[in-house]
Amino acid sequence: MTFAWYAHLKHLGNKPWIVAALLSWGVALFEYLLQVPANRIGYTQLSVGQLKIIQEVVTLSIFVPFSLLYMKEPLKLDYLWAGLCLVGAVYFMFRGNTP
Repeated sequence: MTFAWYAHLKHLGNKPWIVAALLSWGVALFEYLLQVPANRIGYTQLSVGQLKIIQEVVTLSIFVPFSLLYMKEPLKLDYLWAGLCLVGAVYFMFRGNTP
């Protein structure tokens, strides 16, 4: 999703937004074809909150290298703080029993 949501900013800035939207939806479709079944399987063992926290951790783990390496954005200390907040969220979501 990171690529679908942000890559068009780098490569399609001179195209109409509808072109960027259609291309992004095409990229996102592949991920949804994997994510929806994965969530259905995961929900048999994890709660919705736990699935969401896993999604956010994966998203940030992908977004930081993507923004640094692909988008050439500067490294910010905010990424560290956001990561630490997610570590806390993981702790609180998984400290109890799974459903």
